[in-house]
Amino acid sequence: MPFARLRLLLAPMIESCQRLLAGDVPEPLRPELRTVATQAYTLAGRLAFETRDDQVSRALYAAATDAAGQLGAPWRRAVVHMSHALVTLYSVPGIDAARELVDASARDARTGDSVRVRARSHALQAEIAARSGAERHAQTALSLARYDLDRDVDGDPAPTSFTADHLRGFEGLCELYVGDAAVAHDVFASSAEALDTPRERVQRAIVSTDQALACIRLDAPERAADLLHTCVDSAASTGGRVPALRLRQARKELRPWRREGFVADLDDHLIDVLGS
Repeated sequence: MPFARLRLLLAPMIESCQRLLAGDVPEPLRPELRTVATQAYTLAGRLAFETRDDQVSRALYAAATDAAGQLGAPWRRAVVHMSHALVTLYSVPGIDAARELVDASARDARTGDSVRVRARSHALQAEIAARSGAERHAQTALSLARYDLDRDVDGDPAPTSFTADHLRGFEGLCELYVGDAAVAHDVFASSAEALDTPRERVQRAIVSTDQALACIRLDAPERAADLLHTCVDSAASTGGRVPALRLRQARKELRPWRREGFVADLDDHLIDVLGS
């Protein structure tokens, strides 16, 4: 279903949450209402980002952060911060704003009840550090994420929120930015293969685009272009903003080969399918 349609369907729930939270709802019912509101505001913030309404997205994430902060469950606010960090990374120039949100998420996650959420927050810290060129910080954060994943998840309130398959994608990003591009390529290939469910199509497209970037750094631009053709189709079918932005980044990396036929074919595909 298109993101704009989902956003429209979610609007009545957002309005209901806002009215109920501002009203005289009995105190025993407020925790559950705040939980629903946190989830609804977070999803709506992501959908607003996907439909390129960044101002509304920021307002919804602020509302989600406020609602989550009143729940007395720090892991829930950590989840909001992580989602907000990801959209900030692609909607705000630079990396500092995203880093602040990721660090806030890690602080909440460390005092929260979900080991899986903690693992994901550490993985995001690793990605931000790698993108900044801070190899030691990235490796430390990855080690913490691995440690968290190895722990018992019995009683974890979010046991399926982050898995070893998801972590492999972050490991690949760290190798891509501050490690070995060949290792990154193999990690991305393995991760993409594991992300095979319909709900993981967006993530698979993102990982495959990162695999293409690794190919470019390994001086295999034609292989990169082949991968990006598949990513173009995935980005078009899902309508995801992040895959489309990652595609444009990968295309920029192909500029040294802009006169080659395989790049011209990719450009034609991008224009035909995404209009850019």
